[in-house]
Amino acid sequence: MTTVKSEKKSLVEKDRENVWHHISAYNKKSPPMVWESGEGAWITDHEGNRYLDGMAGLWAVNVGYGREVLAKAAYDQMLKMAYAPMTQSHEPAIKLAEKLNEMLGDDYQIIYSNSGSDANEVAFKIARQYHQQNGDPSRYKFISRYRAYHGSSMGALAATGQALRKYKYEPLAPGFLHVAPPDNYRRPKGQSVEEYNIQRAEEFEEKIIWEQKETIAGIIMEPLITGGGVLIPHPVYLEKVQEICDRHGVLLIIDEVICGFGRTGKAFGHQHFKLKPDIITMAKGLTSAYLPLSVTAVRKDIYDKFDTGEENSHLRHINTFGGNPAACAVALKNIEIMEDENLFERSAELGERLQKELAHLKDHPFVGDIRGLGFLLGIELVEDKETREPATNERVAKIIGDCKANGLIVGRNGDTVAGFNNIVALSPPLSCTDEDFDFIVTVIKKVFAENK
Repeated sequence: MTTVKSEKKSLVEKDRENVWHHISAYNKKSPPMVWESGEGAWITDHEGNRYLDGMAGLWAVNVGYGREVLAKAAYDQMLKMAYAPMTQSHEPAIKLAEKLNEMLGDDYQIIYSNSGSDANEVAFKIARQYHQQNGDPSRYKFISRYRAYHGSSMGALAATGQALRKYKYEPLAPGFLHVAPPDNYRRPKGQSVEEYNIQRAEEFEEKIIWEQKETIAGIIMEPLITGGGVLIPHPVYLEKVQEICDRHGVLLIIDEVICGFGRTGKAFGHQHFKLKPDIITMAKGLTSAYLPLSVTAVRKDIYDKFDTGEENSHLRHINTFGGNPAACAVALKNIEIMEDENLFERSAELGERLQKELAHLKDHPFVGDIRGLGFLLGIELVEDKETREPATNERVAKIIGDCKANGLIVGRNGDTVAGFNNIVALSPPLSCTDEDFDFIVTVIKKVFAENK
């Protein structure tokens, strides 16, 4: 008779035989963790080991695991109507679009997709067609930043500024340009943060001029670079970029896929700054990853340019699963949970506490910088604090492995830019209890104390 243990063990063997894992090295000696269940901020693997998920999955499970009301929202909607193509409409999609405009505090037209990559692809298509129909047919190029991530599809990956994510997949979609990011930790000595950020923002204008401004369709950026290393700009940076876009007729596309839905301590990351985006993309925390759903929110005056009356002037884009009724119902209930439990404010509170609790790590011999906004933190590891030489892969992997051995899952900016995959990331569920928070802090302090 087969034992329970051997049955569970065979899961790993079956996994090795059949599953190709995302962004993971081909290594049969390092089997994946087989997740079995989750509750709150904690997940349990198939062997019964419990871990606090300090990355909320992939920066996504904002309200935590095991929310029965979200499962019920999907169940009820599936019983009523499981599917409707967005060539037409349905009530959850309408209510969600209305709610998102309320949260944005503005008037946008909402188009639904499945993922952040999808949402950004739609943004690029809309921007190019808008310029075509607005009398600027030569505008087709987009500018983003090195180290930024905007998705894995061919256009979104072209916008991404992470060479390792692109390596061996090029050539990608044409028309994507990049400038350096505002990496305040590595700014020139003697230069203030504000001066440095103004200089970095002005590189967008230089690029626009060098490339001929009549060819630039848009700039895409996260309010802060998340997966590329948790790089947080000075407010003057984003405000300067907004001025540059306005001056040159360039659309500003803000990628809120990670920063949105409370991660930074506000409903959306760009609300920390004086920004009025033309297009906003969002996913992940929109449903807390309970079902796939993403959004591209488009300013009304841009949307109106798709009603010229001419043949082919409408947006000829379709997505089979985008705006699925069950996913929209889950998103509505997810946002209701966030508002009822004050999770945006909770994110700001926990993030401030986390930075205070871990501030002493700046004295650690291998910690160069600690930075965060809301319940999102990056710890930059270095080999030498004076030269700021990035930590080796072995050192970063040791920290992450030791955290896991102590029951805490943390992340890193893996496979981004060669030599700069040295940031340990924390992005826990916003619903973490005080006990969860204390556990995170205790493990981080213990691990860094043991790695000097």
